[in-house]
Amino acid sequence: MRVYGIVTAVMMGLALTGCATHNEEDPMESLNRGVFQFNEVVDNIVLKPVAHGYRFVTTPYIRDRVSGVAQNLGEPITVANALLQGDVDRSFIAFWRFMLNSTVGIGGMFDVAATAGLNYRSEDFGQTLGAWGAGSGPYVVLPILGPSNGRDVVGLVVDWFTDPFRYTLEDNTDAFFYASAKGIEKRERLLDPIDDIYESSLDPYVSLRSIYTQQRDAEIKNSYDYSDKGQF
Repeated sequence: MRVYGIVTAVMMGLALTGCATHNEEDPMESLNRGVFQFNEVVDNIVLKPVAHGYRFVTTPYIRDRVSGVAQNLGEPITVANALLQGDVDRSFIAFWRFMLNSTVGIGGMFDVAATAGLNYRSEDFGQTLGAWGAGSGPYVVLPILGPSNGRDVVGLVVDWFTDPFRYTLEDNTDAFFYASAKGIEKRERLLDPIDDIYESSLDPYVSLRSIYTQQRDAEIKNSYDYSDKGQF
């Protein structure tokens, strides 16, 4: 069933990527804005307050350690996708980053691999499809998850099913808390960047769409600065 689900998601996503090229306008804007408004309500009522609470009860040092663990958990996905892209060097670096940071770095709390010159760079299946030449497809705003596109929807599904740590969880409740913890960590990192967008932009929807699109293009071209804490 897992393989069938992955194949189905890939086929549906590839069909979506054919619906729009990179430079086309947002063809689903009306629907996307509706989902965007729904996400704003959920964010204001639940996500943002929880993220503020997490920031209030922790120090920057603790949050950096938690972010390091979250980043380290994604390294196996980078190993696999770098290989799928034919980037053996990046796959090798991600493998040794995971080994060093999981052991000497205490589960990723400390990025000892970076001190050895093995710098972080994320690779996911959406980037792999982009490296293979798949178009981004239409811009999509997902409920709760936010900005995406046809290609990255496929990437999200495939990465979720192939995340090795997900299979160490005992049941759906554990999976929910695993995803929620990663989401809270990410929302806290984005508190200030998103607030800045809302304060400075006449249309936050357009601004977020532009930022997301530019970031994903840079990630596919391997030119994105991963030291930026505002990564979506």
